[in-house]
Parts: sequence; C-alpha cells; structure tokens
Amino acid sequence: MATLKEIRVRLKSVTNIQKITKSMKMVSAAKYAKAERELKPAKPYGEQATGGGYMNLSMKDDDETEMIIALTSDRGLCGSIHSSVVKAIKARLAEKDDAKLVLVGDKAKAMLQKIHGKKVLGHFNDIGKAPPVFQDASKIALSAIDLGLQDYTRVTMYYNSFKSVVAFRTLKVPLPTKNNMTGAENYNLYDSIDDEVLQAYNEFTLATMVYYGLKEAQCSEQSSRMTAMDSASKNAGEMIDKLTLTFNRTRQAVITRELIEIISGAAAL
Repeated sequence: MATLKEIRVRLKSVTNIQKITKSMKMVSAAKYAKAERELKPAKPYGEQATGGGYMNLSMKDDDETEMIIALTSDRGLCGSIHSSVVKAIKARLAEKDDAKLVLVGDKAKAMLQKIHGKKVLGHFNDIGKAPPVFQDASKIALSAIDLGLQDYTRVTMYYNSFKSVVAFRTLKVPLPTKNNMTGAENYNLYDSIDDEVLQAYNEFTLATMVYYGLKEAQCSEQSSRMTAMDSASKNAGEMIDKLTLTFNRTRQAVITRELIEIISGAAAL
C-alpha cells in the first residue's frame, strides 16, 4: 500500500496536470473559434478549385508517377488528427510503392521518415504555431514545383477536413499539374491557353488548394485538441476523486493504527 506522502505527491501531480489541460482547453477553444471564422472565407477557394475550377478540365487519371503532399502540423496533443493522415498515406503507399512524399509539419515527418525516408522529397516545419496565411501556402506550392511537381502525372494532397467540433474527415484531393491538364480530353475547348497562362493558372490553383487544405487542417486540429483536453481534464478529475478517497482511507487507517498502539501501550502499563 502506498504511503500518505506518495499519495499526496501523486494527488498534487494530477491536480497540476488538470490545471494545465483546462488551460489548454480554454486556449484551444479561443483558437478554434478564430480558425472557424477564418475558414469560412477560405471555403470558396477550395470549392472553386475542386468544384468549378480546374476539375472541369477532366484531368487524365495516370498513375505512372505520383507525388503525395501531406498536410499536418508541428504540434501534438490533439487526438488522432495527424495519425489519420499518415494512416491514409501508408495505405496508398502499400498500393503505390514508388510514390514520392512532400511532408508539411513535423508530425508527418516523425511518423513516415523512419520507414519511408527514401521517398521523402521535401519537408516543411513551423506549421501550426500561427494561423496559416496565403503566403505560407504559396511557399509550399512553389517549393513543391521546385521539387519537380510538374513532372509527375498525378499529385494528391491529404488533409483533414473540418466536419464538426467533435468530428473531422481525412480527405485526398488531386492537384493540377501541367502534364495532366494539357492531356485532358476537353482541354482544346478552352481558347488562347498558352504555356505562360497555363503555368500561372496552375501555380495559383495549386497555392489556393494548399491554402484551403491548411485552413481546414488548422480548424480540425484546434477542435480536436479542445476535445482531447476536455477529455483529459475529465479523466484527471476522476483520478483526483479516486486518489482523494484513497488518501482519506489511508489517513484514517494510520490514525486508527496509532490509536490502537496508544491504547495497547496504556493497557500494558
């Protein structure tokens, strides 16, 4: 049986952890509210790109070479928000073993570097510490192009899409490249598309999709962290109740034993 000192130390430790988790929940709630507000004006970018933008070009589905872009962040303590993206990518790599990876965030790198390190072309960190802006997405998009994105026949982006405060979905969306756009069946329906216009449109659409993915991922991460910290606070509260009960029972047993020793000693005299 643990001593009173050990239980007291344990109780103090769990109480301090509960204070931290409650503080993190409050911070995450504020960040989530801000992320949700910022997601609303970003949604038209993603909807235009996935619904009425380059998808109308009916890009050819060619899996000869593939690049996978994973959107995560550098921060944890947010449930399965990052592992779900990595799980989906691992499932794809099981089918397409020669696919190359571009990892956004340290969490994706930590989970994929050890097994699939040779497939990683590039890595971006300092993601998730501040709300993403279009400039961040532009840097990622241009870096991906420098890594040879245009040479691949298929580029897929994996990210978490915000569904509700307690739910998210891990999605994959195809990204445009010059090869699969010029090879589309209805490409000739568009007039006056020279290489310069196509390249500019391609780069902007790519940055737009990455920006939309970052915003969705950030909102999902903050809501998931808020939920995780709420669960951690409740679990800590249950542990505190159990430890308090154990502490009181142990203290009562100690007092009872000392009284018995005193009474036994007095009787012996």
